[in-house]
Amino acid sequence: ADDWLAREVRHAMKRALKRLDHTARTVMALVEPGSCCAGSLLEIALAADRSYMLDDDRVRVALSALNRDAFPMSNGLSRLQSRFLADPARVERILGHDAPFSAREAEEAGLVTFAIDDVDYEDDVRVAIEERASLSPDALTGMEASLRFAGPETLETKIFGRLSAWQNWIFTRPNAVGERGALTLYGSPDRPVFDWKRT
Repeated sequence: ADDWLAREVRHAMKRALKRLDHTARTVMALVEPGSCCAGSLLEIALAADRSYMLDDDRVRVALSALNRDAFPMSNGLSRLQSRFLADPARVERILGHDAPFSAREAEEAGLVTFAIDDVDYEDDVRVAIEERASLSPDALTGMEASLRFAGPETLETKIFGRLSAWQNWIFTRPNAVGERGALTLYGSPDRPVFDWKRT
């Protein structure tokens, strides 16, 4: 855009979305009545590790030209390109869809992880959160950081996607290097003691 304000706003949005990509926490997006998942705001759901969309006539997601390449990830690709890395033609088909997607259409297109009816929605979301909370926080941090950046590896993905996760979030925590940490006790008969809180 030639307008300086539009350019600055887009730049700030790109930075905010990259911070979401680089978080050490699990990101779950809930697409429900009252939420706005269209164009640039759909990028939040696309950046999430999992997205749950209520199968309800009032709930829709829509794409715009901004979803093509206005907010690239650290790997230089859009979130749609990263999501459909093995099928680039699919990105164009989805961007060419000229109407908002219903929950079922969004799930079939791969825009959301799950489209759930109102009977099961709350329970499925609760179980998903409990499931994530039951996993090793350090393993989950490493796994999510590795899975978020498919495609070309750039300096930015190496630093923020790999090194930050392993050096700053995992190997510096007491679970690894504390008095009773796994690396400290490696090779000894003692068992490590883990803190189950996320970074």
